[in-house]
Amino acid sequence: MANFPEDLSYSKDHEWLRLDGDRATIGITDHAQRQLGDVVYVELPKEGERFDADEPFGSVESVKAVSEVCLPVAGTVLTVNASLTEEPEQINTDPYGDGWLLTIQVSGSTNALLTAAQYEEYLREGTSD
Repeated sequence: MANFPEDLSYSKDHEWLRLDGDRATIGITDHAQRQLGDVVYVELPKEGERFDADEPFGSVESVKAVSEVCLPVAGTVLTVNASLTEEPEQINTDPYGDGWLLTIQVSGSTNALLTAAQYEEYLREGTSD
C-alpha cells in the first residue's frame, strides 16, 4: 500500500509538495514511483528556470517508461537534487526524503493541491493513470 504523508500537498499528476513559507520541495509520490518501477535516470531543470503550474520541468525514466514531471505550482527553481544523477533509485527507496527532485521559490497559488486524504481518495476513485 502506498503511503501519503499528512504534511504534504499532492497534485493529480502524482507530485508532492512540502511547503515552507514561500519555498517548496517537490518530488513524485510513492504511488507514482511504484507505477514507474525501477528508476534509472532523472532529467532536472537548471537552477533559476521558471515554470508555470502544471508545466513539465523534467522527466523520470524507469525500466518501464519515461514520464514527464510537472510543477504543481508556479515557481522558480532554487536547487535540484544533484545526487539523483548518480543514484536515481533514491526515488524508489525514499520518494518523500532523499528522492526529492527540486526546491522552488513559489510564485503561484497552492489552492489547487490536494491533502493526503483527498489524494488517496483520488487514487481510490481510479481516475489516475
